[in-house]
Order: sequence, then structure tokens, then C-alpha cells
Amino acid sequence: MAAMRVEEMLAAAEEQEAEKRRSITVEKELELEFDLGNLLALDRNPPPAAGLRGAGPRREALLRALARDNTQLLVARLWELPAERAGGAGGPLVARLPEPAFRLPREKPPPRPRPPTRWEQFARLKGIRRRKRTSLVWDEQAKEWRRRWGYRRAGGDPARAWLAEVPENADPEEDQFARLRREKRERVARNELNRLRNLARAHRAGTAVPAAPLHPTGHQSREELGRVARVARVSTASLGRFQPRLPKEPAEPPSRSGGKKRRFEPLLGNLAAERSRQLDLLRDMGSKKPVLDITRAVNKQLRQEEAEAAAAKGKKQSQRGKRGRRQQRAGR
Repeated sequence: MAAMRVEEMLAAAEEQEAEKRRSITVEKELELEFDLGNLLALDRNPPPAAGLRGAGPRREALLRALARDNTQLLVARLWELPAERAGGAGGPLVARLPEPAFRLPREKPPPRPRPPTRWEQFARLKGIRRRKRTSLVWDEQAKEWRRRWGYRRAGGDPARAWLAEVPENADPEEDQFARLRREKRERVARNELNRLRNLARAHRAGTAVPAAPLHPTGHQSREELGRVARVARVSTASLGRFQPRLPKEPAEPPSRSGGKKRRFEPLLGNLAAERSRQLDLLRDMGSKKPVLDITRAVNKQLRQEEAEAAAAKGKKQSQRGKRGRRQQRAGR
């Protein structure tokens, strides 16, 4: 009896082992096409048409079994790839995927190239190449690393130095500190003018220009910060109604003066008003006389009179010029 029990236990173990092997062994008539770079497996085998007819638990079970078998084949191929430990010996085991073979389509179109700026066009025309320079340089006076440009830059501000060098061709009686301060104000004004020109050029080109920008140096006043915070708050679809408030920010209702909200008539409501609107629309469409827009007619008449006055004025000036040339020829 004991021998029979041992034989039964061994047979049961062999059956379990065979069942495990069957669970990871998948046989297909046509081999699958794999693209391991995209984790893609293409099954060319036709599915059984009888099992896919209709909708029911049999069809769902068939589709689940088919997806499971194909996933098993894909995972088996992934285990054949060379693997390594990520982050040391105790890290997870990762596989090196090959290059993708199929080019997958994009969800969205590629971004449009940014139009070149005026300086980029000039540099391309002159063959100027941009050289990468570090933002920090060593300052010999302060004995520390400082920014190349901007606030607290290396070398300090020449207008605030305690010693100013007098140029050779300059007037020795001229105040050099006043000259340096004047030149700095001129540079700041010229840079501001160029910035405004760039904004105007970008606005004409149709690009988005930020309204009410912050101070360039980063030192904003309390009024500027409050104005920018209000603009950012009402920029949401709910006009800031569900936006969390900042600490010590006063509770104020959202301003609706910036835009006009559209109003739609209800689908079910006053049928008499709907009937009257439809009758008025049909009456206007069926009438032979067009609807007269007084404002548009007056504006058109004014533009026509201004054009006639400008043409008459130009004709008088041309006649006056011809008369003057005739008098000059007679005098000669």
C-alpha cells in the first residue's frame, strides 16, 4: 500500500510538471513576427471563425486565450535578449532592446519650426557661429566666481567704481563718473527701445506676446505682483472661481469685464417666443426689400465723401504745380 501511494504521488507530480510546461509552451502554425524594440508581436494565423461568431462568454474566453498565448511568446523572446543588472548587483534585471523595426505613426503633428530672429538671420548671412561660454568667470578683485553679465557681475559696475580712468582724447576737467552714469542710462534706454521694437515686430508677425510682463530685473512692486496674480487667476475657464487663493490674498469676486460670455436659449421653454423669432426670420427671408442698416449706410457715405474730397485736393495740388512750372518757363 505504501509503494502504491508513493507511485501515485510521483505520477501526480509528473502531471503537475507537464501541466506547467504546457502553460508556457505555445504552438502556432505560422510563427509570429516580432519587433522587440516596440514590444510588438504580429500574429498572422487566422482565428477560428466559429468561436468568434456572436457575442458571449465563449468569444471572450477565446480572445483571452489568444492574447495570453501571444503574450507568452513575446515574453519568451524577451528572455532570450542579453540582460544586465541596473544600479549594481542588487538592482533589477533589465534587457537591452534592439532598434525598432516598425515606424509607428505620431499622435500629433510635429511642431512647426520657430521663425528665425533678426539676429539669427544676420548671423547666418555673415557666417557668424555661436560659441558656448560659461556664465561664471573668476573675479580677481572679489576673489570669487561671479556672473559674466547682469547684477553683481565680474569686475563690478564701472559707474560705481571709486576710480575712473580718463581717456587720452577726453577733457581733463570733465567728470568721468557723470559720463559713465550718462552712458549707462543711454544703454538702458537703447535696450528698452530694442525690446519694445522686438515686441512690436512679434505682434505684427502674429506671435503670442505676453501682456503686462514683469519687471526685467525681477524686482517687482506689490502692485505689479497683485496685477499679475489677478490676470493669472481669471485666465482659467471658471474665471478663478475654483482657484486656490494665496496666503493673505483678499477675497474678491472674479472680474467679468474682460470678456463677454455667450448666452444660449433653452431648448425647452417659451414656445411663443421661439415661434415669433422663427416667423420674423422667415418674413425677412421672404421679403423683397432688404433690411436697411442705418449705421453701415452712414459710414459708407462718409467714406465716399472723404475719398472724393481727398481726390479733389490732390487734383488741385497737381494743377497748382503745373501752373508754377509754366510761370517759371515764361520767366526764363
